[in-house]
Amino acid sequence: MAKRMILMLGAVVVLLAALGFLKFKQIQSAVQASAFQPPPEAVTSIVAHREQWPATLAVIGTMEAVQGVTVSADLPGAVARVAFDSGNSVHAGDILVELDTRQERAQLASLEAQRDLARVSYDRAQQLVDDGVISRVEYDQATSQRKATEANVAEIRATIERKTIRAPFSGILGIRQVNLGQYLSAGQAIVSLQALNPIYVNFGVPQQTLSQMVIGHVVRVVKEDLPNAAFSGRVTAVDSVVNEATRNIQIQATLSNPEGKLRSGMFVQVEVPLGAARSVIALPASAINYAPYGDSVFVITDLKDPSGKTYRGVQQQFVKVEGAHGDQVAIISGVNPGDEVVTSGVFKLRNGAAVQVNNKVQPGNNPAPKPEDS
Repeated sequence: MAKRMILMLGAVVVLLAALGFLKFKQIQSAVQASAFQPPPEAVTSIVAHREQWPATLAVIGTMEAVQGVTVSADLPGAVARVAFDSGNSVHAGDILVELDTRQERAQLASLEAQRDLARVSYDRAQQLVDDGVISRVEYDQATSQRKATEANVAEIRATIERKTIRAPFSGILGIRQVNLGQYLSAGQAIVSLQALNPIYVNFGVPQQTLSQMVIGHVVRVVKEDLPNAAFSGRVTAVDSVVNEATRNIQIQATLSNPEGKLRSGMFVQVEVPLGAARSVIALPASAINYAPYGDSVFVITDLKDPSGKTYRGVQQQFVKVEGAHGDQVAIISGVNPGDEVVTSGVFKLRNGAAVQVNNKVQPGNNPAPKPEDS
């Protein structure tokens, strides 16, 4: 009986020893796995340095004609003549469309005959009343008849004139919307007319910059598809209210547009100078890791692994971004001059990751880029 008990205790001891050895091997494997350093990620980098950036505010603006209307028919009638082509430049008073006025001209001839008769009757009545042949009442009736017929003639002439549709101001016409012989209703559109030189640009700025948006303040307008053209203008109007949703205030500037390159409705970039230049650290936009909890960059430095071996790795640093020029963004805090900052591949990095720098191909870093297809 005692011998059997000893054998059972020995078997239990052997089993426990085997389980302990197996668990030791598992822990040893886990420790080795946790100490495993993945291969370094290939990245590009740039050494941060300070630059002087002009203090400007870049916003999106919309071009608007100083004068712009849709020319329409004042009175109904059939189109007898179209005197313009789509896209033409016209001057104030140029004839655009003439409506059929044959009926009005016939009425004018009849009314002119009645007016002439009324004038003769008035002249005769004036002579007779002076001679005492007719009463003063008859003379007043002749006077009234003469004035009425003259008013009727003036009215029909005004109707004929209103059926000749003219350009109200000088500008550039749009696409023609009527054809010869077409019947136009009163108010029906004929063509758009825009005065494009000078031209307005409307844009919104934050309410904090309102004190600098004074009448006469210079602004610069840039269009992406016109890389070699920049337009200068001056602030001519400031809105009286601030938008409650955006806390922006609308500004209107006027600029010269002699070649008509800017058209009403175009989106443009407006650069508004806000004062003296400021010192910033300029980095390529690709270096910024944008996130809801804060923007950050990865700075390359010497780190140590768990075994104490030194390697090239990255540390994540939060930064404050304020403004952009072309491919670059301005960093005002979070990076020091001389820091080596990762410029591409930030999306695959984590704090402490090993990296290998390869700067054979660098991301764009031009404050005023000129795309090849521009």
